[in-house]
Amino acid sequence: MEAARRRQHPGAAGGPGAQLGASFLQARHGSVSPEEAAHAAPFHLDLWFYFMLQNWVLDFGRPIAMLVFPLEWFPLNKPSVGDYFHMAYNVITPFLLLKIDSFELLYYYDEYLGHCMWYIPFFLILFMYFSGCFTASKAESLMPGPALLLVAPSGLYYWYLVTEGQIFILFIFTFFAMLALVLHQKRKGLFLDSNGLFLFSSFALTLLLVALWVAWLWNDPVLRKKYPGVIYVPEPWAFYTLHVSSRH
Repeated sequence: MEAARRRQHPGAAGGPGAQLGASFLQARHGSVSPEEAAHAAPFHLDLWFYFMLQNWVLDFGRPIAMLVFPLEWFPLNKPSVGDYFHMAYNVITPFLLLKIDSFELLYYYDEYLGHCMWYIPFFLILFMYFSGCFTASKAESLMPGPALLLVAPSGLYYWYLVTEGQIFILFIFTFFAMLALVLHQKRKGLFLDSNGLFLFSSFALTLLLVALWVAWLWNDPVLRKKYPGVIYVPEPWAFYTLHVSSRH
């Protein structure tokens, strides 16, 4: 009977995909059973490590690679090393998402969201994953040692990503949506599991770093002129170009 039930409902299998499916069903059909809510997935160290490694190497390392590799290796009529890094990022990311059963989840909810699900932005996919990271046991709401070690580099990468100014609004909206979901689930007696705590802690650290960054450069006249909009989030590379490289 259990096997038949799982074949009828792919999202009911164990793992983050199941948690995410349960959260959608909860939103559409009411609360889930205590047995389903109490089931918490283990911390996915490999998933978050590979995400962090990919982000640092293929995104943060892209402009560095463009400075290191000789220009003659990449003629003007061919893609640059940065283009290859960008293409590799887009190819590898879907395979990493398969690690959290996203393909099964996308297939399961295809009748509701259609193929446009494949074009949902990165932050929305993270929020969908986050919505399934809840447990009814406080004992399972603890981050293991490896997770604590990954929070700092993960948050630092998101800081680098968010200080590309056009990403800030999407980030802050996602963070407060996460916070609202945490408060809502807490009233139902549900708590973040280790994966949810890791993601929420990474975003909270990112927000703190962005706030410190903006406060530090708040009265910078050059950057203020360069970023005259309402949202003032200077880019790290602009700071480096204007204040560090100019000194050399």
